[in-house]
Amino acid sequence: MVFDAAQRGAQVGHYFLRPDDPDRAGGAAGVAGQLASAARGDHERAGFGAYRLLGSLAEAEDAVQETYARWYAMSREQQEAIESPGAWLTTVASRICLNLLGSARARRETYVGEWIPEPLPERTEWITGRPAGDPADRVTLDESVSMAFMVVLESMTPAERVAFILHDVFGYPFAEVAGIVGRTPAACRQLASSARRRIRAAQAPGRPAAQQAGLVRAFKAAWEAKDIGALIGLLDPDATAIADGGGLALTFLHPIEGGEQIARAWVRIAIQAPGVTLLERTVNGQPGLVAQRDGVTITVFAFEVAGDRIRHIWAVRNPEKLRPWTTG
Repeated sequence: MVFDAAQRGAQVGHYFLRPDDPDRAGGAAGVAGQLASAARGDHERAGFGAYRLLGSLAEAEDAVQETYARWYAMSREQQEAIESPGAWLTTVASRICLNLLGSARARRETYVGEWIPEPLPERTEWITGRPAGDPADRVTLDESVSMAFMVVLESMTPAERVAFILHDVFGYPFAEVAGIVGRTPAACRQLASSARRRIRAAQAPGRPAAQQAGLVRAFKAAWEAKDIGALIGLLDPDATAIADGGGLALTFLHPIEGGEQIARAWVRIAIQAPGVTLLERTVNGQPGLVAQRDGVTITVFAFEVAGDRIRHIWAVRNPEKLRPWTTG
């Protein structure tokens, strides 16, 4: 996956401003306004870039908080001495994310079961807690936050991930990336190239939003009907389902492989978990499902579609990763 110029920097957070963004050189007063906006809880804009780098909304918020804490810790004179406050903020936030990625990899080695990136609510839902209409109408299909994309990012080294996101997604030249990552521009070019190869190897051809939403809707109907045959027909024969409970919620610890095996497992879930309501929601910019019991979100499902079948299902049940889905 290679992002063209129109895609680069789409929906960029405050701390990951594009190189041509006038706010990067807007002076201390302009940056103070950005930081004040973040402090008011504008998570969508302030944390979106960090989320791409970290795969965790909670860690993204921590990175944002630490970034503006460092800015406000400086005197007014120190702030005004910085030629490009926006560039300074981007550099600091990226280095914080790089450090967090290193420590996160160590923590995930002892994580109970499979680790899946935190599911990202649709932007309106994220802020208001309310859905914004039919998923087929509101899905943006932003590839740089899709669950499939985020999962591939997890296979990268921290330096690969930061170099790729800053250059290919946000459009930063390798000379600037080098100063953030602590490598030469040539080394950063190689890091980004390696990251692209990983993504191309894992990438499924894109499908229209309406088609993806239709498949997820059909999967929901077949699941509710406990129709194994219909589920098998919607799943790729080599499909994989992965769940993340983090040791805090009951789920299967190892991936389920094969469309028929997944279909049978999902029917067992339907039988063993009565009283669950399935809702169509946007998950990481693509059609997904949310399971609720008594109005409380207990699972978020993300899907990857290949051709006319579902190839991957990610089920997030860890309650710590569902907090943005349970608070309005």
